[in-house]
Amino acid sequence: MTGKQAKAPTGDPSSLPVPLYEHVKRQIAEAILIGELSPGTVLPGEVALAARYGVAVGTMRRALADLTGDGMLVRRRKTGTVVTGRAPQHSLRFFFQYFRLHGEDGTLQHSTPKVLSVQIGPADPEEAALFAEPVGEPLIRLHRIRLLGRAPVMHSRIRLVARRVPDFPDVAARVPALLYLHLLDAYGIRIAAVREKLTAELADKHDRRLLVLPSPNAVLVIREEAYDQAGALTLLSEHRATTKHHHYVNEIS
Repeated sequence: MTGKQAKAPTGDPSSLPVPLYEHVKRQIAEAILIGELSPGTVLPGEVALAARYGVAVGTMRRALADLTGDGMLVRRRKTGTVVTGRAPQHSLRFFFQYFRLHGEDGTLQHSTPKVLSVQIGPADPEEAALFAEPVGEPLIRLHRIRLLGRAPVMHSRIRLVARRVPDFPDVAARVPALLYLHLLDAYGIRIAAVREKLTAELADKHDRRLLVLPSPNAVLVIREEAYDQAGALTLLSEHRATTKHHHYVNEIS
């Protein structure tokens, strides 16, 4: 099967401080994820793709190799590089732009985060033990909400050690929307592993107000620990989501 010829998305890779191959890889992966590159699509050759993106052939080759290793692409001797249709929607690289909420039709939802507040406060004994820091160590505390269109679907409280992220924005409007990507770009902190615990709880007054829920109602609670490339706890988060019109998918591949 030869499939249809792809139109690779264009962009200026040099405009982002992440490695070029990571930038190219994200663009191709997102095109697959949202259906712009459908299963069976044949990508142009490495030389043509490299010229299209304005990068070296070696850079493009590395991006394609990573995507092939993830199962999103496959190399066929007579055909070339083909989109498989087995895109892992929830690999860590998609945490940069997506969360794991799907619509009723099963499609992955592209939500927009909005930071409500930024505060700095001392770590309590439980937080200090998890972060392996002394009690009272200053933590940055973010409170943000995720919107699908104009509808609130999740609110999150996120903590990180202030010392590790000097000059982190102290105004809500200046906090980057893509937090994982900001940690990588600004501090060289790469989120390498995420551990989650899921429970169902009755919505409290904050949930009902922020997510516009009647009482009584239930929310999905996701308690998340995100670790960096050295295995150190970097983000400690609690996400509280409505699943009235959405469901949460955890995929292992």
